[in-house]
Amino acid sequence: MSDAERHAHHAGSTERLVTMVNDIAKFFASEPDRQAAIDGVVGHLRRFWEPRMRRKLLAHVERDGGEGLSELALAAVSELAKNDRAAA
Repeated sequence: MSDAERHAHHAGSTERLVTMVNDIAKFFASEPDRQAAIDGVVGHLRRFWEPRMRRKLLAHVERDGGEGLSELALAAVSELAKNDRAAA
């Protein structure tokens, strides 16, 4: 696999994760308590996403500033990262 193919594969899988977390955030967006909405997204990511998927999403935020993430999704991923660093 060439570097260009590897980059395209990586970008595609990251785009899919961004779409997925944005969909999860849409579900929790109706929660009137913003922190509860953030906690809901974080809880979902912890319960249902493989660690590899979470790491890839966190790397996207660190590398690209979370490009493509909704405001709620970005807040949740930032909270997830903060919690992961505190636990390490």
